[in-house]
Amino acid sequence: MKIHKALWFGLSCIGLVILMIAFLTPWDNLTTGHIGLLMLALIVVAIMLGFPTAFTLMGMGVLFTFLAYYMQSSDPGRSIGQTLDLMVQRTYATMTNDSLISIPLFVFMGYLVERANLIEKLFRSMHLALARVPGALAVATLATCAIFATATGIVGAVVTLMGLLAMPAMLKAGYSVRLTAGAITAGGCLGILLPPSVMLIVYGATTGVSVVQLYAGALFPGIMLAVLYMVYVIIVAKLRPDMAPPLPMAERGVPLSPESAALASGGHVRALSGMVAAMFKGRRNCEVPFGVLLRYMAMALAPLAVTVLLVAVVYQATTRPEVVYEIPAELQLGSGDFDSGLSEPPSDGLAEPPSGELAEPPSAEPAAASVAEPPGTPAAPPATAAAAADAAAGGGA
Repeated sequence: MKIHKALWFGLSCIGLVILMIAFLTPWDNLTTGHIGLLMLALIVVAIMLGFPTAFTLMGMGVLFTFLAYYMQSSDPGRSIGQTLDLMVQRTYATMTNDSLISIPLFVFMGYLVERANLIEKLFRSMHLALARVPGALAVATLATCAIFATATGIVGAVVTLMGLLAMPAMLKAGYSVRLTAGAITAGGCLGILLPPSVMLIVYGATTGVSVVQLYAGALFPGIMLAVLYMVYVIIVAKLRPDMAPPLPMAERGVPLSPESAALASGGHVRALSGMVAAMFKGRRNCEVPFGVLLRYMAMALAPLAVTVLLVAVVYQATTRPEVVYEIPAELQLGSGDFDSGLSEPPSDGLAEPPSGELAEPPSAEPAAASVAEPPGTPAAPPATAAAAADAAAGGGA
C-alpha cells in the first residue's frame, strides 16, 4: 500500500509540472527566460521518471541550446553546428580550468574515507562521547555530517552514507522518523556550505571570484548552522523525550582491550593517575608492558599538549611587542637638517666631489681685449661724446 501511495504521489507531481508547463508557458512569444524555466521543469520531470541525472542534465542542455539557437538564428541550418561548437568549447574550457580540477579529487577523497570505514568509527566515537547529551544520536549524526562534509564537499555522498549508518541506529533507539530524517538531511546539506565545497568551487570558477575568499566567507556560517541544528535537536529532546529517548546505560559501555582492562582493575578512578601509578609499579601491575603505558599516556596527554601549544602561539602573537625603528630627526624624510657628511674630505685621501652649483659663464670683455689688431692697421680715433652727437644729428638730417 505504501508503494502505491508513493507511486501516486510521484505521478501527481509529474502531472502537476506538465500541466503548469502546458498552460503557463507563452508558446506564441517564447524568450530565453521562458526556455530556461522550461528546461528546469523538464529536468525535474525526467529525474522523477528515473532517468540518470548526469545524462539528463547533459541531454537537456544540448537540446535547449539547439532550441535557443534555432529560434534566434537567421539561418536555422547553422543551429546544429553552433550547438556542437559550443559544447566542444565549454568542455575544453572546463577541462583546462584549474579550479574545477579539484572537484573529482574531492569526490575521490570522500570515496576513500567512505571505503576506509572512518565515518563509521567517527560516528560511533561521537555517539559515545555525547551519550549524556539529550538527543545524543541526532547530535552525533549532525557532528559527523559536518566533519564528513569537509571531506567530500557534496550532499549526496553524506546523506547516503549517514542514512545507512545513523538511520538504523536512531530508529532502533526509538527516535522519531521525522527527527531522524531531518537530522540526516540537514546535516548532509552542510556539505555545500562547509569548505572545501564543490558548489563554492563551481561558483567561484563561474563568476571569477576567489575560491579562497569564498571559503573564508562560508566557514563561520557553516559552523554556526551546524551548531544551531544541534541546539534545536537538544531542545526538542528536552521538551519531547518520546521523539529522542536517552541512550540506555547498557549501550554506553565500550569493550576494553586486555591491557586497558588490566589497568582498570587496579582500582584507580582517574585514567591518568592509574597509568602513572602503573609506570612506577612496573611488572607488578598485571604484567602491562611499559610501551603500552607510554602509548596510552601519550594519547591521554595529546589534547592537553595541543591546547597548551595553541595557547602559547596565540599568547605569543597577541603579546609580542611592536618593533619600532628609531630614526634620528636629521635622517627622517622631510627634514631640512639632513647632513650628508661630505663637508670634510674622507680620511682615505679621496677628493670631495664637485659641488652641484652651476658656475657663472665667462664674460665676453676679456675675450675681446685679448684679441690683438693686425699690424699696419691705422688706429681708430677715440670716440667722444661730441662726435657721437654729430653723427646722430647727421643721420637725422
